[in-house]
Order: sequence, then structure tokens, then C-alpha cells
Amino acid sequence: MNPLWTLVPPLAVIPFILFFGEKRKNLREGSIIIAGLVLLLINNQIYNDLMKGGTPQSGEFALLANFSLKLSAEPMGVLFALLASFLWVVTTVYSIGYMRGHHEINQTRFYTCFAIALASVMAAAYADNLLTLFVAYELITLSTFPLVTHAGGEAARRAGRIYLGILMCTSIGLFLPAIIWTSTAAGTLDFVPGGVLATAGLNKTAMAVLLALFVFGIAKAGLMPFHRWLPAAMVAPTPVSALLHAVAVVKTGVFSVLKIVTYTFGIDTVTSSGAAQWLLPIVAFTVIASSIVAFTKDNLKARLAYSTISQLAYIIMAALLASVMAVSGGLLHIVMHAFGKITLFFCAGAILVALHKSEISKLDGIGKRMPITMGAFFIGALSIIGLPPAGGVWSKLLIAGGSLDTGTIIWVLVLMLSTLLNIAYLLPIALRAFLRPDPDLVPGERATLQEAPFACLWAIVLTATTCVLLFIYPQPLTELIGLIQWR
Repeated sequence: MNPLWTLVPPLAVIPFILFFGEKRKNLREGSIIIAGLVLLLINNQIYNDLMKGGTPQSGEFALLANFSLKLSAEPMGVLFALLASFLWVVTTVYSIGYMRGHHEINQTRFYTCFAIALASVMAAAYADNLLTLFVAYELITLSTFPLVTHAGGEAARRAGRIYLGILMCTSIGLFLPAIIWTSTAAGTLDFVPGGVLATAGLNKTAMAVLLALFVFGIAKAGLMPFHRWLPAAMVAPTPVSALLHAVAVVKTGVFSVLKIVTYTFGIDTVTSSGAAQWLLPIVAFTVIASSIVAFTKDNLKARLAYSTISQLAYIIMAALLASVMAVSGGLLHIVMHAFGKITLFFCAGAILVALHKSEISKLDGIGKRMPITMGAFFIGALSIIGLPPAGGVWSKLLIAGGSLDTGTIIWVLVLMLSTLLNIAYLLPIALRAFLRPDPDLVPGERATLQEAPFACLWAIVLTATTCVLLFIYPQPLTELIGLIQWR
């Protein structure tokens, strides 16, 4: 099936969203869910075609000279597209409960921008060359900007300025020059197994500088010092935070880094040139520093935001280690982190809707009133930490194995230290919710259930359950990753 079809459902549903508007919410949101299911079916068909040995691709839209826009399906893109389309449906259902339960304004605009963002994510997932990836990357930034500023207050506008300023400045100032340099050096922007730069004749210094331009220019990956947009964007509604962290923005960032390392540079070229050696300490610093900062945050969403920065750095580390095992672990971690982190953000939103609490210090004893939500939070935390029975354990093991595969143990030690910090800043949240007394209850008073609306709860249970299923049965993901042509 032509990957171009993946752009149709999210774009075609926009007129329905606008037509039904605020007066016919059920029809508006029903049309979004239908579009999401159709998109998921299209991606599933592309997956089936790929598994049968097909090479689904679109026609080429020629621009100037040798520059063109084109979509094609390969294992990395299919994995990312399936993840994003599945979580679009889940996040939409969650958003219905959250946006109504929290009485959010401008819901029609929210869903419209969400749909545009998902269409852009599909374009990024199936991008056949760097130019197509760049265009999709910029469209994601522009379409999610109104979501970040959704609340409309001064804090939201300030966050929007930081968000747009950092992402646009880095993409135009670093990412775009890297693309131009690649075109000049290699004569093409196509993604090719083994990398187009393998025979470009660049020396080691040039290769290192070019790689740095890509890694820092793709600021959606959250590498320090270009990470501030991510915690700033947490002023947005929780469904937007979930979108940023699990579905669209940050996942597009780390996915782009993995794809460029694999198909533009080539993992053998990165290894032989040593281009990544000076970047790995910066990545390691990001892993540890963001984990330490997360530990200091009392606001739940802020803690989760800095946790995301650390987890994204795992994936960048996997890309820069440039071994098959490490990059495979990075791809797997995109999926594992997506389900674990979206579960945690869903739980944070549910707590806000049901109990109007956002500070960790005020969550004592809430497990008695919200047992399902906090049970799911515990499972999501296990996945982020990388402990059984949640899927995050497999991706972390592969990244650590990839480090050993390159003959270095220091990056394994970085992952181990970060894991200990993960335990320190995530597990106490669930433990205090279940083990400490609830200060809002009179001693001896029986707690009453105060779970979030059913739409929120359904989404939370589904993503938490998926975290466990990915531990038990990760084979479909590993089989798809196994089809990647590395050289």
C-alpha cells in the first residue's frame, strides 16, 4: 500500500472536526476515533506488505534540481508509524475524558492541531530522504505550537516562545545546514542502507562536525543544552504532554537521529570515523543530570518531563554507539518508553481531574481512592526504570549490550546509575500513594473511589497492560527490527 495514504485520515477528518465543533462534541470526537482506526489499519497493511517482502512507496514530488519529496516504507518507519497511529486513538479517547472533565476551552482547535501533527508524524515516519524529513519535522513544530499555548495565559505564551524559539532556531541554524552539507558532500539526500556519506570522502573532523549538527539540530530529541523547551511545554494540558512525550514530538526527534545515523552516515562509518566519540560524554551528562533534576521536582509533570529528557538520551546514546545491537535497542526503547511514559502522564492527568492535585508531596494515600490509576502508574514506572514485568527491561538490556559490543563499559555504568536514579524519583510516588495515610481522611474514615472519567481510565488501563504485554511478547517488534538493512 502507498504510504501516502497514511496522510489521508488525519487530514480528511479536519473538516469534520471543524463542522461539528463544540455543539456536537460526540460526533466530532467519534469522527476522530474513526479516522484513527482507519489510519491504524492502513499502517497495518503497510506492515503486512513489508513483512511479505514488498517495498511500499509513494511517487516522487520533484522540487528544484535533485530535491524532491517522497515517502517509502522501511522497518524503522513502519515501527514508528504503527506506534504513533495506535497511540493517536488511545490519546484521543483519553482526551475526551480529560478535556471534558477539566472543562478545557478551545477543544475544536486542540483536536484540529492534533490531527495536523499526526499527519506530519506519518510523513516523518515514512520520509524517503532528508528533505522530506525536514519538512515534516518543521510541520510538527508549527502544528504543536498552538497545543503548547492552549491555556492562553502568560505562562502558556512564555512557554510557547521558548518552544518555538529553540526548535525553530536549532532546525534552521543547525539541522538545515547539515542537510545542505550532506547534499554537497554525497550528491543525494536519500536514505540508503549503509549511508550515503560512507563514500563521500569526508575526513574524521568533518564527519564529527556534521554529526554534531544533526544531533543538536534535531532539538526535539531533547539533548542538553537544547532541552529547555520540553519542561517549559508542560504548562499545556496533560493530553498535549502525552502527545509531546509519547506520540509525536520527542519521538520524532530520536527517531530522526536513529534514521540519519543508520541511513545517512551508516553505522560502520560512524564507528570507523570516531565521529561520535566526543558526543557520547555530552549524552551521558544529559542522562545523569536530567535524572538528578527530576529527583528535585515536586510537580509531577515537571518530574516526568526531566525523566523524558534522560530517557531520550538513552536512545541518542544507542544511535551514537553505532552497533546493530545498540541501535536495535534504541528503536525498541522508542516503543517501550512511549507506552511507559504515556501511562505516567495519563495518570498525572487523571489525578488532576479527579483530585485536583499536581504536587507529589500531596499524593500521600491517594492509592486508596484511585487504586486503578496508581496501580497503572506503578507499572508505567517499572517500564521506565527497566524492571520486570514491564517491557522497558528489554530495550535497556539491548542498549547496554550494544555498549559492551563496542568494547566500552563506561556507558553501561551510566545506564546503571541512571536506573538507580529512576528508581529513586519514580517508585516513591506509587509507594507513598499506597502506603502512607491519606491526610484528607479523618482517622478511621473509609476512602471512597474517586477515579477519573471512564475514558481516561480505559486509556490508562490499556497502556499499562501493553507495558506488561511488551515484556511477555516483544517478538513482533524484534522481528520487524530484524528486517532493517544495516549495510
